[in-house]
Amino acid sequence: MAENRTLFLDRDGIINRRIVDGYVTSIEQFEFKNDFLETMGRLSRSFKKIFVITNQQGVGKGIMTMAQVDAVHEYMCRELSARGIEITGVYVCPHLAAEGCRCRKPRTGLAEQAKLDNPEIDFTNSVMIGDSLSDMLFGRACGMKTVFVNDSNIALTPDLLSSADIIVDSFAQLAAYNF
Repeated sequence: MAENRTLFLDRDGIINRRIVDGYVTSIEQFEFKNDFLETMGRLSRSFKKIFVITNQQGVGKGIMTMAQVDAVHEYMCRELSARGIEITGVYVCPHLAAEGCRCRKPRTGLAEQAKLDNPEIDFTNSVMIGDSLSDMLFGRACGMKTVFVNDSNIALTPDLLSSADIIVDSFAQLAAYNF
């Protein structure tokens, strides 16, 4: 393991199944993706720290509270820890996209907060794994290597192609990479 290797993960669509046109508002709605659990145990050994960076504008819309989001994250971290996968921290933007806050991906506020809390983070020695253009732009703006997981088979736009260093069709395919 490299001394300062850090992994940043998007949540919905990477760690858990995304609810199309909805939000995970409770533990009962949170369902790990099988390919994540199968692959992450191996992948996690390549990184000293692992962070989850997630936009959760359902809070800003009044669909859920931060207490509900926190309960989901506590459950997620507990379940991952039981499988030997330790999450160093979870950083959440609860704001509406229209608010233009600094913490909403693709802006870098959540990464900056993670670095304030963990000064040893070296973004140039970090990887961002996500399933959206905003995840890739976030990682690129921070100077990270970016990995796009396209298991929804969305169209690969020029912006996406230019902002992703690696594109895979499933999280499981990352087992073949040596980060």
